Order: sequence, then C-alpha cells, then structure tokens
Amino acid sequence: MLMPKRTKYRKQQKGRKRGTAFRGSSLAFGSLGLQALEAGWVNARQIEAARIAITRHAKRGGRIWIRLFPDKPITKKPAETRMGKGKGAPEEWVCVVKRGKMLYEIDGVDPAVAKEALKRASHKLPLSTRIVIREDLR
Repeated sequence: MLMPKRTKYRKQQKGRKRGTAFRGSSLAFGSLGLQALEAGWVNARQIEAARIAITRHAKRGGRIWIRLFPDKPITKKPAETRMGKGKGAPEEWVCVVKRGKMLYEIDGVDPAVAKEALKRASHKLPLSTRIVIREDLR
C-alpha cells in the first residue's frame, strides 16, 4: 500500500477539491494515459487496485507510470463514540485529484491492449476518467 514514509504533521484538514490541474495534466512519459474528468479523493487501495488491473491485462508487458501518490491522511473516529474528545486517528491515505490530472500512463504494449487495460483500471477508481492518446500515435 502506498503511503508517505513520514510527514511533518500527523493530521490534516479536509480542504476543498476545486479548480483544474495545470501541472501533471498532459502525457509526460507514456503513449496512452488515463485522465481524471472530475475532482475527488483516490485512496491508496484504489490506486493499487487500478495498478493491478493494468499490469494483469497487459500481461506484465510494457511500462506503467503511476502519476498520483496518496499523501493526505484521513482521520476517522471509532464507531459509537460521543461527540467531542478531539479529532480521530489517521485511518487511510488519499490523493487529492483535480480535474484534468493524468493518473496513469502506459507504453510498450499494443495500443488496443493498453486502451482495454486503462478502461479496466478506470472501473476501480471513484472518478470519471478518459483515455488520452499521444498525438503522434493518432
């Protein structure tokens, strides 16, 4: 499971998921990519599930780039706990994804296989996505 080795602070505030991604919004490494069409949180389990879906369909061929990392701790209070008594303990790690962010990139496999692999990965994610193809491949 992906998570930071250490952070400056144990707990973070919720924040807002508005705006568009300027950095990390274009293909930088692979020939095909999976791009987010809406903002949201993607947790470490979902990132790993999508990665496994891509590698299994591509039969471990080619190269995959994961362009997101869960660096935001999400806290939860225990079930049936009364209000107050402070903020809960960190439970999971999420990545804040803005609209337009490139999530995964793939190269070195047949474009039809890569498209299907990215389509399967998109089913594992809580966001609506689209498949982006590099211009010179079209």
